[in-house]
Amino acid sequence: MNYFQLFDLPEQFELDLTELGSRYLALQKRFHPDNFAAGSERDRLLSVQQTANINDAYHSLKQPLLRAEHLLALRGLKISNEQRSFTEPAFLMQQMDLREQLAEVREQADPEQAIADIEQQLLRQRKVLQNNLNQALCAGTTEQDQLAAELVRKLKFFYKLQQELELIEQQLQD
Repeated sequence: MNYFQLFDLPEQFELDLTELGSRYLALQKRFHPDNFAAGSERDRLLSVQQTANINDAYHSLKQPLLRAEHLLALRGLKISNEQRSFTEPAFLMQQMDLREQLAEVREQADPEQAIADIEQQLLRQRKVLQNNLNQALCAGTTEQDQLAAELVRKLKFFYKLQQELELIEQQLQD
């Protein structure tokens, strides 16, 4: 299923999330199972299925990584459940450095400041990677799609680190 077509949106990485939200609500209203309560069993079932499709599509398009994966899948490049390790030395060093910083947060004199510093690093890296991802996806070539897939893999790493950082922060607050 093409989620962009479902919401009548252009197949591109950059989306107006407000427009996406408006179209989501309109589709939900149109296909809500209550509207088909007096209909046939088949109509009710189709309504429930369509509502589930709308929810899945909205969830995927709302999140940048899932949106990029969906775009790549539409172009024949499925990377959603793959597990790959990186071989790029600079990226591996950056990973190790950030992991080390995370491991040492609790030992810092000011853990809150350490968390804020790491958060800023992660945010900067995500912005750079997302900008590069947008450019690669806009190009629409096979080569650029391969680059986009690699950028998605890298972004997953930074999002995972963000989640780990949030967990550490929550543990420190408890």
